[in-house]
Amino acid sequence: MKKYSATSGFVKDIIIVVIGIAIIWIGLRVAFGTENPFYVVSSGSMIPNLNIFDVIVVNGNIPFDHLKIGDIIVFHAPSEDLVIVHRVAEVLNQNPLTIRTKGDANPGSIPGVDFPITHGNYIGKVVYVIPQIGYVTRILTPPINYIIIAVIVGIMIVKQFGKPKTDTANVLSSKDLPSPDNSSAAAETRNLADKEYSAPDKDQKPEEKKE
Repeated sequence: MKKYSATSGFVKDIIIVVIGIAIIWIGLRVAFGTENPFYVVSSGSMIPNLNIFDVIVVNGNIPFDHLKIGDIIVFHAPSEDLVIVHRVAEVLNQNPLTIRTKGDANPGSIPGVDFPITHGNYIGKVVYVIPQIGYVTRILTPPINYIIIAVIVGIMIVKQFGKPKTDTANVLSSKDLPSPDNSSAAAETRNLADKEYSAPDKDQKPEEKKE
């Protein structure tokens, strides 16, 4: 019976975690204005600023016309079915806004990949980088991989901050307490507790025992 209860409790915990992560996932998509706010760096074109297997957080709510030279953005390549993360290198045209990008490690911009980039190619601006956690994403496909990453991070946080504090007053369990008929042992336990939690007055004289 106890085993069944433990299993049932574990299943409930898993369900709660899954629902919580799903809510977080939907919330992140809304908050960052993109279907997938997480991308994994898969090439070395942005080394040393972005390394392979880094996970980048992308904010699609930042308007395309607010981008500046030097911003790192994620976009669809104009002539290839690729999602690219490169840095804005030049504004080619203002109306409509057209930009050129470049990988930090590349000698130059690649035609059809780095330019011309318009609003239709734009996905979002990189706002945060999580180093090397993208190894997990090579095993599973989105969004399961990112959900697992979120679960791992959540477990680490819970373990770090959810450890119960040891209460010295409750160290003794009921089986360790002295029995009622052992009055001397009980008195000794009370005396030890008094010494532990209250310091005696140095100037106070010991009370004389009355017969």
